[in-house]
Amino acid sequence: MNENNELLTCVYQNADMEVKSLTSLLKDIKEKDNKLKDLISEEIKGFEQYLKESEKLLKKSKVEVKGKGFIAETMAKMGIKKEVSNDNSDSAIAEMVIEGFTMGNLELDKLITNYEKIVDKKNLKLASRLRDFTNNEIVKLKKFI
Repeated sequence: MNENNELLTCVYQNADMEVKSLTSLLKDIKEKDNKLKDLISEEIKGFEQYLKESEKLLKKSKVEVKGKGFIAETMAKMGIKKEVSNDNSDSAIAEMVIEGFTMGNLELDKLITNYEKIVDKKNLKLASRLRDFTNNEIVKLKKFI
């Protein structure tokens, strides 16, 4: 896989995983009285935009669009369910989401750094925007800790 496609796939997979994980989280706390539900809903909308943009660019490059896979998605959902059942406070949920965002940004940061001089500028800009969006959301979530 070339560097452009690898970077776009990373953007797609991160956004896809966040949409699925946050949607699962919202379902798990639906009946609970958490103050951060609105923030999570907004984050889902934000990640959906990156998902659509990266999917469009991957299809344009004739690259198969695929998420991280069934096992990764199932493990994330199970982890979320377990954490929420242990502690569904806003603080605990914010901390869990921050950890997920941080994990997603690690791979993205690595690719941005390694490929910044060789990938198409619009692809680099998309990846950098996703990283910045995620970092901004982390700042918002820290207010709940």
